[in-house]
Amino acid sequence: MSQWQLIFDAARCNSCNNCVLATKDEYLFNRHEGYSAPAPQHGDLWFSLKRHERGAAPMIDVTHYPDTCFQCADAPCIIEATRDAISQRADGVVIIDPVKAQGRPELVEACPYGKIHWNEEEQVAQKYSLDAHLLDAGWPEPRAVQVCPTRALYAVKASDSEMDSVAADEGLSQPPAAKGARSRLWFRNAEALTSQFLGGTVVRVTDGREDCVAGARVRLSAAAGATSYDGVTDAFGDFRLDGIASDQREMTLQVLDADGDVRFEQVVTMLQSRWVGVIEIG
Repeated sequence: MSQWQLIFDAARCNSCNNCVLATKDEYLFNRHEGYSAPAPQHGDLWFSLKRHERGAAPMIDVTHYPDTCFQCADAPCIIEATRDAISQRADGVVIIDPVKAQGRPELVEACPYGKIHWNEEEQVAQKYSLDAHLLDAGWPEPRAVQVCPTRALYAVKASDSEMDSVAADEGLSQPPAAKGARSRLWFRNAEALTSQFLGGTVVRVTDGREDCVAGARVRLSAAAGATSYDGVTDAFGDFRLDGIASDQREMTLQVLDADGDVRFEQVVTMLQSRWVGVIEIG
């Protein structure tokens, strides 16, 4: 049996928020019998875009990613005390019954990832259920997917084993916030969410004149034998070493010449992505 899977490509997202607005529009003031009571006008968004920033001026990057129900396989929100109100369909969509969830704020605590919300006005627990009412009516995809102009978000139906193969072939990853759950929301090109970068500018000062150094080799390494991160400065003398594991701390930064001789060396502390500034070499 195949299940609905959402795939998000961070490299394609321009943060237009069409997905957020379309989802809000679908549920605001709308009661979908058997699926959902109307969403609240204010407060929690069932589908939102989060912003992850790395670095600081003059070197910074931003990655956006969706924050919504993971539609977990073996959903942890479905336990003995909740299974009368929360269920998972054969197609993987997790549904909260809007009638049986009435007056039960404790259902909010059933999700360890904070994806179930309490609607004070309707007095009901709610969450995003992948527009199940539209899928059941024959729609090929949820509205959030339909309105994405860059196809950063798309939906497929595939078994979990098939998705494992796709993930391995295409470099998909699970959302970091899923914390080991089997999420059916997948990320592509989202390495920035779990890694750091180190950047800087290499110059040479001659007779008081500062020139950019292009083509200089730059290396960042930890203890002997550990993984090193290598790069080359561009025409402006800038370098950026990315994909640095977030658990790295004290590391050694080196700038080498064409013969491999070290022209600059400094110990840097990698608590977060950073720009080390201008590096002068002789």
